[in-house]
Amino acid sequence: MSELISKIKTKSAVEISNDATEHKLTTIEGWVKTRRDSKNVTFIEVSDGTSLKGLQVVVPAEKVSSGDIPDSTMSKIATGASVVCKGYLVESTGNNQSIELSAEQIEVLGEAPADYPLQKKRHTLEYLREVAHLRARTNTIGAVMRVRSTMAFAVHKFFQENGFYYVNTPLITSSDAEGAGEMFQVTTLNLSNPPKTEDGRVDYSKDFFGRKTSLTVSGQLEGETYATALKNIYTFGPTFRAENSNTKRHLAEFWMIEPEMAFCNLEGDMKIAESFLKYIFSYTLENCGEDMEFFSSFVEKGVRDTIEHVIKTPFAHLTYTEAISELKKVADKFDFKPYWGADIQTEHERFLSEEVCKSPVIVTDYPKEIKSFYMMLNKDGKTVRGMDVLVPRLGEIIGGSEREWRLDILRSRMAELKLKESDYWWYLELRKFGSVPHAGFGLGFERAVQYVTGMQNIRDVIPYPRAVGSAEF
Repeated sequence: MSELISKIKTKSAVEISNDATEHKLTTIEGWVKTRRDSKNVTFIEVSDGTSLKGLQVVVPAEKVSSGDIPDSTMSKIATGASVVCKGYLVESTGNNQSIELSAEQIEVLGEAPADYPLQKKRHTLEYLREVAHLRARTNTIGAVMRVRSTMAFAVHKFFQENGFYYVNTPLITSSDAEGAGEMFQVTTLNLSNPPKTEDGRVDYSKDFFGRKTSLTVSGQLEGETYATALKNIYTFGPTFRAENSNTKRHLAEFWMIEPEMAFCNLEGDMKIAESFLKYIFSYTLENCGEDMEFFSSFVEKGVRDTIEHVIKTPFAHLTYTEAISELKKVADKFDFKPYWGADIQTEHERFLSEEVCKSPVIVTDYPKEIKSFYMMLNKDGKTVRGMDVLVPRLGEIIGGSEREWRLDILRSRMAELKLKESDYWWYLELRKFGSVPHAGFGLGFERAVQYVTGMQNIRDVIPYPRAVGSAEF
């Protein structure tokens, strides 16, 4: 139906009506959103999910009385039913549309009885999560999923056009990506009576993989291995966090985008991150105009203007030390008091982007104690070449770094954090055989979709959210 609507937008109502006089039957397929009956005519709104607005199908009473469209068919047409309608596109005399379909034939493929959960009324997003198998038929979730699809395509388009290779990193792993989050364990052992070692511990040598494994929290470490062979790569796939966090910003299963670039430093990393965000945001605005207007009007006022601001504005740059200095000036504004050595909280991130810089801002050179072992150590021995991209209204949207590519320093950092070299032997060998400077970043895809659409809960921007106590569908 989106192609049909596109055709309508490029032709005048009179031209479309002239098509009807040439006896060009048009067929539409979709689901009934509303039905309205009057004495002489029935109005049916049909949507096939390809656009925000459905098409009005008009059934004159004489079509029913003559038997062209049987009364037995009309009795089955209710909200939620699936239909195939054939007729002529004509100029509409109504106020809400310029074109409508004057029906000649209607076939009901699947009926929807009165207990159809999405009757014509306003439903809360909380309720729609309870009927996640049907919620994509609503205007809001349908628009979210069209934007999500467009943004996913833009992700691949950006990287493919810039010389990156798409790499699929494993979902099952024995690496924890160094404390990136609590992990879901993967096992085929009998949990009621698992095999034990002599000291009473679970004997994972008897498990499917012969060792303890989990669902991945990040594909970064494996991605680095391919960047040191193919130069520029990116991953885009599901990742899992078993954190017991029941908030509007967290999911247990989500999609991550993680590019890795060989022969690249922090400056190059920041440049790619800024270009990437602007590209996917621009592509979405260009290709989802109708849906973005909907979000800007009914979901988050002015969200389109926010995204356009990010696209048009050069990203500011602050070091962590400079950021803390700015935050200390207004420390009383915050619930979490800023000080050097503490992580920057969401309220701080928003203040920096919305008040201090009035633009997206990239904060760099964090204390090594609050960042991961693989981030490159600065000459001061206190900070690392990490970066976070902060955007107005959200805070952090991207996190990344220049990776520590010097074997001796990487080993000393691991020793500081009491990490076993045996768990990362293959990662260390990257620094032993032809090591090069390299960098990368990670973007949680759902966080980006949430930002673009203005949706308040991250569970409403993924088809089937997985969160604490939520895995029904």
